[in-house]
Amino acid sequence: MKKILLAQCLATAALLTSCSLDLEPLDKLADQNYYNNRKELEVFTNGFYADFPTAENLYSETADIIIPTTLLPEVLGTRSVPQSGGGWGWKQLANINSFLKDCSRCGDEAARKEYEGVARFFRAYFYYNKVKRFGEVPWFSDVLSSTDDRLYSPRAPRNELMSNIIADLDYAIDNLPTAKNLYRVTKWAALALKSRVCLYEGTWRKYHGVSGYESYLAAAASAAETLMDSRQYTIYAAGEQPYRDLFAADKAKTEEVILARNYFSGLSIVHSANLYFLGGGSAPGLNKKVVDSYLLKDGSRFTDQADYDKMQFYEEMQNRDPRLAQTIVTPGYKRIGQTTVTPVSFAAATTGYQIIKWVSTTASDGYNKSQNDIPLFRLSEVMLNFAEAKAELGTLTQADLDKSVKLIRDRVGMPNIDLATANANPDPYLEAAETGYPNVTGANKGVILEIRRERTIELLAEGLRYDDLMRWKAGKTFEQQFKGMVIPKLDDTKHFVVCDLNGNGVNDAEDVCIYEGDIDNIKANAEVAGIKQFLKLGVNLHVANGANGGNIIVHDIANNQRKWNEDRDYLYPIPQDQITIYGGVIKQNPGW
Repeated sequence: MKKILLAQCLATAALLTSCSLDLEPLDKLADQNYYNNRKELEVFTNGFYADFPTAENLYSETADIIIPTTLLPEVLGTRSVPQSGGGWGWKQLANINSFLKDCSRCGDEAARKEYEGVARFFRAYFYYNKVKRFGEVPWFSDVLSSTDDRLYSPRAPRNELMSNIIADLDYAIDNLPTAKNLYRVTKWAALALKSRVCLYEGTWRKYHGVSGYESYLAAAASAAETLMDSRQYTIYAAGEQPYRDLFAADKAKTEEVILARNYFSGLSIVHSANLYFLGGGSAPGLNKKVVDSYLLKDGSRFTDQADYDKMQFYEEMQNRDPRLAQTIVTPGYKRIGQTTVTPVSFAAATTGYQIIKWVSTTASDGYNKSQNDIPLFRLSEVMLNFAEAKAELGTLTQADLDKSVKLIRDRVGMPNIDLATANANPDPYLEAAETGYPNVTGANKGVILEIRRERTIELLAEGLRYDDLMRWKAGKTFEQQFKGMVIPKLDDTKHFVVCDLNGNGVNDAEDVCIYEGDIDNIKANAEVAGIKQFLKLGVNLHVANGANGGNIIVHDIANNQRKWNEDRDYLYPIPQDQITIYGGVIKQNPGW
């Protein structure tokens, strides 16, 4: 039976919520009667886990690779300065700092250090998210009253913030348990977070022109390598479709998953992944540029083939990295536990590339029916953090790739990255302004691009893509056209075309008919008798060249001009009420 940690976390979070940094809420447990033993420390710190993202926050990510029917303001370029809110909140920090002040009462030194490690892990996590969002923010490490002048401190310098974050993480690494625990933070979760934080900061500084990136990248690689070399975790590779099963599993795979968010229908702790990806209204489809970035099964580049961009669905799905068929619906796809083929549902995918990562058994179909755990940290990400950090430093070796990317690719039988070959022949597709990362330069450009390819494919729909684009200074990608699969030209006389999605040469229930005109006239044609899906051109489906065919076009930039401001949009605006409350001590972020 699944753990009840999440329920405890939510209940404790509700109990401990405060409105300011005072942290003396009316329902606060009396100090003299609490923090006296291990159990009381555990119960209090359970509330900190509510700070982790929910399943919906992660699997419903949208940036440039997953395209739903409604785009976020960040992607559209329509953000504005909020009057209040906007992510500028300190309640969780108040709880953390209160705990760190009062837990000294506990006479059990081992318990106190362990749970101080928990608190400092979450304080580092809290500030990491603040720095990502706003850049420099005030640093608070004490419990402050509502009349304390320090409550209105100016922003701390970025160097100071990051130094404090790393100090908290190092304390957590030294004092958290070494025993693996799927649902509680451990030494290994702290190392994973440190690798993520330091990689973010190092690459942010490198690509945004801020000095000091080298030390952060070295720290990221060191933290990741420490975890890797501990051999506490391995890449999950059991079964015929291990990548698919890693995310569809009811209970997270402890071989690879370092920390997960627990879901269990028996306690009504559930989410809606199946509904979201199978037709819940958002219709999140994979962007064509990502589909094209998956390698061929032999490790060669799909985009090196002649006319790769004109291939129709069946042809382009052949002999690809097996993760593609374990991430989206491909010809012959069968749901877990099912024996019949399930075709692409265009109602569930804006681009025609329907995502099935996170989709579990049919028992989990419907609103709030899914109960598969959601990994928060897993070994694959740590390995990619390691490889990327060393590549960006220029210290990556083939042996480094062999102990990181190779093991990830071994899961599905894909060849490893060859360092010398990658750097000698960088992929022009990944260099291009429209489809790749044109700001990557230097002798290691080729392998950096390959690691970004690997990261995009391996960590897709895990809530990391937007942050990756921000640290790589790649926000301009939002201005590019989002595309879907290629639709052939309509027959000039019949005014329709059947897309043979399974390649069998027969019009059947796995195919789709794209048409113009009256649907009754189209369905009267005997050629479409077996078709179940009909999409009217210009109404249900927009195609680049209309009746002459081309890529499905989603959120046409001709009608919806997305704009990204390079001098402004990598940080969020500070709410106006905070500018006012701080009396001008805190200035608005540039450009806002």
